[in-house]
Amino acid sequence: MAVLAPSVLCAQSNERLRTRELGIQVGVFPSGTHNAITDVSGVKVGHSTVIQAPNVRTGVTAILPHAENTYMSRVPAALHVGNGYGKLLGVTQVRELGELETPILLTCTLCVWKAADAMVEWMLGQDGMEDVRSLNAFVGETNDGRLNDIRSRPIEPEHVFAALESASGGPVAEGGV
Repeated sequence: MAVLAPSVLCAQSNERLRTRELGIQVGVFPSGTHNAITDVSGVKVGHSTVIQAPNVRTGVTAILPHAENTYMSRVPAALHVGNGYGKLLGVTQVRELGELETPILLTCTLCVWKAADAMVEWMLGQDGMEDVRSLNAFVGETNDGRLNDIRSRPIEPEHVFAALESASGGPVAEGGV
């Protein structure tokens, strides 16, 4: 692949080819229409990008398992930890009960807690949540500290709300979105 990939990549303008486009088959099942998590019926993905001068380049990704209120219509869930170094909120309850009761958020390492707090606020504001007294926010991270002023912890509730509310099916933006 090292010999093939550079020549194929140079033939394209600025678009980077995906593994399957290079003729490399991953796994035993064919990919869906979009080769994305949104190929699963009802799953939606939303992004909110945060760029602030001089050094902030981060954001929030929201994955909604279906169009309904996730707390009111929970979905089966499980996880496997392949690298126990990440920050992941909500893992204990998902392992114990085997269900997800909020969308999944991904954000920068030091913003996990801020994103979780904002998602709890957003969820409690949804119709039918008036009597809810406990909520298991599920938030993971990616360490973008080499690309972003991670110590500034720039994620605010409006960024989380934007990612949740912009979630849609179909093709999923990739890379620095």
